[in-house]
Amino acid sequence: MGEKLTQGDVEKIRSEIEHRKLVIRKEALEAVKEARAHGDLSENFEYKAAKQYKNQNESRIRYLERVLKTADIVSDVSREGEVGMDDIVEVVFEEDGEVEKYKLVTSIRGNSLENRVSIESPIGKALKGHKVGDRVLVKVNDTCSYYLTIRSIDKTGSEEEAIRGF
Repeated sequence: MGEKLTQGDVEKIRSEIEHRKLVIRKEALEAVKEARAHGDLSENFEYKAAKQYKNQNESRIRYLERVLKTADIVSDVSREGEVGMDDIVEVVFEEDGEVEKYKLVTSIRGNSLENRVSIESPIGKALKGHKVGDRVLVKVNDTCSYYLTIRSIDKTGSEEEAIRGF
């Protein structure tokens, strides 16, 4: 079982692969060719750096192709009034009354520093499908869990709003 991706994620990955194959690959090969022309390869830093850049690009292409090959496509559509993919959810933590906003995303787009939580994470699993006012148990593991209450669900918010909306 692979990453859970929406159709939009798949299109972005395909676009990145195409860009890496058609643009970056050519640039990297040209940089290697140019650095090779500078002479002795054993002490040629430019050559080593160019080869490393080329290899990193090829490695990224292989990784992205593998992600697509093994991916599970998930729907980004949710019912009205329920938390779903790409929704911005404002929650209140019962323990301390702290209010946070999260955007539910696929695991490949998750980024806790930007409050984008994966639908595979404990909080993402707990929130998905719930409604405003619901008290939700977030079970982290067998010994750690906490409650939160859903304060609001924004189905129209952009990703920038989720990040700067605090």
